[in-house]
Amino acid sequence: MPARPGFIPPDKAATEAAMDRTLDALAAVFEAIGRGQRTLDIAIMRTDGVPLCQTVEFSPTTNIELSGILGDDDYYTLAVFLVFALEGSTVTGATLLATTAAEPRPRTCGWTVRDGWLHPMNTAAVEVALTPCPGVAAEDREIYTAPALPEPTASDEGSGRG
Repeated sequence: MPARPGFIPPDKAATEAAMDRTLDALAAVFEAIGRGQRTLDIAIMRTDGVPLCQTVEFSPTTNIELSGILGDDDYYTLAVFLVFALEGSTVTGATLLATTAAEPRPRTCGWTVRDGWLHPMNTAAVEVALTPCPGVAAEDREIYTAPALPEPTASDEGSGRG
């Protein structure tokens, strides 16, 4: 019996496959949103009802080669949350929002996790995800529908790069 009811750890092979997909997904997100000052926000709901979130900011000079940012604890936390979201057995829902600093105001899009991959959110869903708590001012952002991210192919998964 698991230590926490409602929270059963996934098997090792499923987690390893999700780790590979996470690297592919993050590389695709960075490619999709382009260069500049970027912020990624992930929010997940675990199957035991515990919500978790993480924000990571990337400076305009950050080289988004994944090996160049893997030393950042905030990035590790975001990546681990995405691994479990993509694996799916311990998470009931997850969203990943990307904000780029742009003039005259920041631009934001987002993806929701379904079937082991990131799928674009439309502007209405992103607006809901960005709704601030009562009493907190909303940031003025341009919201747009996220681009579709190329899913890894079966040959990618067989190569160890999910």
